[in-house]
Amino acid sequence: MVAGGVPVRTARKNAPPREDVLVAAMATIAERGLEGLTMAGLGRQVGMSSGHLLYYFRSKDELLLQTLEWSEASLGAERRALLSRRDPVGARLRAYVDLYVPDGPRDPHWTLWLEVWNRSQNAGPQERDRQAAIEGAWHRDLVALLAEGVSRGEFRPVDPDRYAARIRALLDGFSIQVAVGLPGIGRDDILEHVREFLTDTLDVPVAVPAPAPE
Repeated sequence: MVAGGVPVRTARKNAPPREDVLVAAMATIAERGLEGLTMAGLGRQVGMSSGHLLYYFRSKDELLLQTLEWSEASLGAERRALLSRRDPVGARLRAYVDLYVPDGPRDPHWTLWLEVWNRSQNAGPQERDRQAAIEGAWHRDLVALLAEGVSRGEFRPVDPDRYAARIRALLDGFSIQVAVGLPGIGRDDILEHVREFLTDTLDVPVAVPAPAPE
């Protein structure tokens, strides 16, 4: 069997570590956007032919999905670390939001997410399951955080699963606006909007003291 005109055994021997390819793909997206990421160009960066890359990743769609999974693994470790702190639950929730929202227009992670979402229309069931697994990890961590806040009396008694679905929809909508660079709204604006929403919907209201008897 051959890949790109080279025996498969040789291709495997000469291939760089898989992670090197994913790092190079993400770096290219950060520097030149998705339009700058081609199989031929990526192959030149890592010393492989486009045929070799296609042997390992089968398609550009698969390369993008694996790059997203690799990036999410790093974000997931960071997210778990910040959620395991001993800070008040509200502080950890704000840290979760800060990690979720893109850094600014053309944020490479969000650029990649948007492209994978767009291509998911033609994805197979296995690829859709992998995308759902990424979404599910963010959702489960948020549900656990909300449940902890409710149990400790820091948050109002909301349904953690339903509230998590709503806050993530809010975050996604705002984040897309920042990631694509819509004028008039930036990262700081989004964080302020979300802080106000969390305060209005989650913070336990301060009890108003009863009037003193006359």
